[in-house]
Amino acid sequence: MKLWLQRVRGAWVRVDGEEVGRIGSGMVVFMGVRAGDGMAEVDALARKAADLRIFDDARGRMNLSVRDSGGGVLVVSQFTLYGDTSRGNRPGWSLAAAGAEAEPLYDAMIARLRADLGADRVRSGRFGAEMEIGMLHDGPVSVELRKENVG
Repeated sequence: MKLWLQRVRGAWVRVDGEEVGRIGSGMVVFMGVRAGDGMAEVDALARKAADLRIFDDARGRMNLSVRDSGGGVLVVSQFTLYGDTSRGNRPGWSLAAAGAEAEPLYDAMIARLRADLGADRVRSGRFGAEMEIGMLHDGPVSVELRKENVG
């Protein structure tokens, strides 16, 4: 499992022209699920994302988590995080989990973050949909979390 976190001043996601999620200051979490991932990865990565200190404190140092800062979280499924470009110029998607395997884990990530941070602070895209995503990056600050680098 892989999360790509982007610190933002605001973000939104639309499906078929309808806005389905919006946050103010906080972070966008792009989530890719690899074949074979499970709830252990969801639990570890949700905890790390909620507690990762990438927000500025009063001294301007990255010392606060999204939990501490009171920011929002927008979770977006993105199987392309597991694009394999090792052969040629067209990415392969064989490392990404199939939708039937990935969707329950995506839903579990959203539920876990809502339980940890409060349902009113966590929004999401729509799994498997073609989405338009808008973000105003803050920093910019971007961090990759993978099951392999989360303790």
